[in-house]
Amino acid sequence: MKNLFETLRDRGYIYQSTDEENIKNTLNGEPVTFYLGIDPTADSLHIGHFFALMMFRYLQDAGHRGILVVGGATALIGDPTGKSDMRKMLSKEQVQHNVEEVKDIAKKFIKTEGENAAIILSNEEWMKGYDFIDFMRDIGVHFNVNKMLSSEVYDSRLKEGGLTFLEMGYMLMQSYDFAVLNKKYGCTLQIGGSDQWGNIVSGVNLIRKLNLINENVGNNVYGITCPLLTTKEGKKMGKTENGALWVVREKTSVFDFYQYFYNVNDEDVETLLRLFTRLSLEDIKNQCNSDIINAKKTMAYEITKIVHGEEEAKNAKEASEALFSKNSVTEDVPTAEISKNALEAGIAIVDLMTSIKFTASKSEARRLIDQGGISVNNEKVNDSSMVIDEKFFEKGYVLLKKGKKSYIKVVVK
Repeated sequence: MKNLFETLRDRGYIYQSTDEENIKNTLNGEPVTFYLGIDPTADSLHIGHFFALMMFRYLQDAGHRGILVVGGATALIGDPTGKSDMRKMLSKEQVQHNVEEVKDIAKKFIKTEGENAAIILSNEEWMKGYDFIDFMRDIGVHFNVNKMLSSEVYDSRLKEGGLTFLEMGYMLMQSYDFAVLNKKYGCTLQIGGSDQWGNIVSGVNLIRKLNLINENVGNNVYGITCPLLTTKEGKKMGKTENGALWVVREKTSVFDFYQYFYNVNDEDVETLLRLFTRLSLEDIKNQCNSDIINAKKTMAYEITKIVHGEEEAKNAKEASEALFSKNSVTEDVPTAEISKNALEAGIAIVDLMTSIKFTASKSEARRLIDQGGISVNNEKVNDSSMVIDEKFFEKGYVLLKKGKKSYIKVVVK
């Protein structure tokens, strides 16, 4: 891909860089080796990881050689960046399970077979068995604590007064990852989200210090970050009522995934089309200017197709259109179950909505009903004391609607 740097910049992928001019020449020049790190703190990936993996794929498609490092070691420490509390410590067994899951999921988005296949590694491979004293003498000696504490990596934890020595080790370990990859694979570029800027810069600086000691002249290394995925108002994208927007259907249904993007504000559609599709910038602008609803459908469909495949994306789109234009229900609509026993005496609408997590609390359910924001089988609910019983299940289900576009189908198990 010619002019890769300009393409990434114009589409909104480049936020920070350690040396813009040299990075521009590097990306637009001969193939280099780069890496992206992901900590397996869960057994899935969320939309923020997906954003960084899209950048990874752009570099791959341009001929650059990619390494994905899944943090089997760093996940045992936990990245303190932006956290007000210490991350929950995971067991070694949990982390190992997550490593394998994340490796499999990542293969959906980056090329791991055929020409220019990416390498997927775990940093446990070079951290396991590394003597603590040796690590501190080899690596820790190059880190100034005053500079570390001034980094935004530790900012939130310092404000809360709870930064631990365990968390201080995270920056050293991630920096060492870059040094290992540089020495073993000739990796000269690290990419990541902007929340990793402090860690990326520390890795670049560590390699430069090691090069000076070893008189390794000409081994230049760089770092780039992509911005956090936010709305025009600056709010973080990828947060749903049930938590993070995951890229596996077991955690976020395909329908909910599609609906999340279909429901974004109109002013965010162009940004998402630039980031998550390969449509030309001119085509994107024309679509958004001429028919924003159609542009939004295109965006939601294309992102869902990348993550879940064409057939699943098509099903989600059809389910959405069926709900909002025909008031019908398909199998793709999120489903909740209640017991037959619960229906015999009837169940209050506020209790039902809370029990299936359609609302976070009974008070929220009552408030929405008072505001006219809840419907049952397409009939608006006017009384928060309403009781749902068997007569509402004539079609075999009850369809609840919240607001304009949030649906759930309730069935009896």
